Amino acid sequence: MSAEADVFYSMKTKQQKQEILNQLAEHLAKQQAMMFVSYKGLKVGDMTSLRNQLKEAGAKLVVAKKTLLSKVLREKKIEENLKDMEGQIGTIFAFDDPFAPMKIAYAFGKTNGNLKILGGYFENELQNAANIVAIANLPSREELLSRLVGTMAFPMSGFVSVLQGNIKGLMTVLTRRSETVNS
Repeated sequence: MSAEADVFYSMKTKQQKQEILNQLAEHLAKQQAMMFVSYKGLKVGDMTSLRNQLKEAGAKLVVAKKTLLSKVLREKKIEENLKDMEGQIGTIFAFDDPFAPMKIAYAFGKTNGNLKILGGYFENELQNAANIVAIANLPSREELLSRLVGTMAFPMSGFVSVLQGNIKGLMTVLTRRSETVNS
């Protein structure tokens, strides 16, 4: 095959590009959060594993050309300059829980150095990579609720311990007293 033929087969038709734009627009409309990641050097098996983990969390990793993604973002009034981002980028759309995909991508990136968080879109604002990582490191809702319950229960359990201490002390004195009387 000639070089011209390679270019022809790798180019997408206008209809294919329009389908990709429609799909990206649909994902953008449904998303709770969005994250941009660099996947340069990521093996196919690792990418499949990441996609499966994200799917279980109600998210999807989409790979599209920067120009197509930029066009969809501009239409939604999101001004992100994707051309400044290095390498091949993927977009993670969080449809259910906005935090779970961030945690998954961050943990995946720690174990596999080829996935790097580049930034994202959370609570209707663009976020840099540091903010996305900080959000990913926040405790989950369940962890926060359990900490709250523990904090609220601590004074009560301390009070119960103090009350039990007096009863235990009395029982110890009575037990020793009865042992000395019986001996």
